[in-house]
Amino acid sequence: MSDNTLIRVLKAMMLLGIGLIGLGVYLHHSAAMAALGVRGILLSAGCVAVGMALSLPTKMYLTFVLMQREK
Repeated sequence: MSDNTLIRVLKAMMLLGIGLIGLGVYLHHSAAMAALGVRGILLSAGCVAVGMALSLPTKMYLTFVLMQREK
């Protein structure tokens, strides 16, 4: 896989992770999740957790790849 393709895939994963974090925050503050009780909290927390798992490592890796490109 070339560097450009890898960077595009990592950026897509990062955007998906940020989107899942936003979705989790939105769900946490919605009335529908309050009606679900604990399951609603678990659903919104799961979205945030998966989003963070997707976004943080890819940001670090992209930083290292872009720093190596500057050399």
